[in-house]
Amino acid sequence: MLEKVERMVWLLDFYGPLLTERQRRIMQLHYENDWSLGEIAGEMQVTRQAVHDILRRAEKSLEQYEDRLGLVEKFRLDRRRIAEAYGLLKELRTGYHEGKANRVLQLLEEVLATQGA
Repeated sequence: MLEKVERMVWLLDFYGPLLTERQRRIMQLHYENDWSLGEIAGEMQVTRQAVHDILRRAEKSLEQYEDRLGLVEKFRLDRRRIAEAYGLLKELRTGYHEGKANRVLQLLEEVLATQGA
């Protein structure tokens, strides 16, 4: 279940603006704020079934966007590659190329920091 929540949060971060305002709000309340369907229904003044249906449609839309565009997977793959390069470079920064290696490490640290590492 935790994997699904994490995946939905990632998808919502990347593709949330493509959802309707109502879908986005319900997804945020459920996945980011951990609200129950009943709590959301009370807040939005709709039935629990309506919340459930909206969640399922929004989840399906987000999965379809990812299937077509693959931005989340690309982002995660890039982060793994950068982290691996960072680790390898730390091992190599000795002797003659220490200054250049340190500069590359600094750049990688900046990229990782901006991506929420």
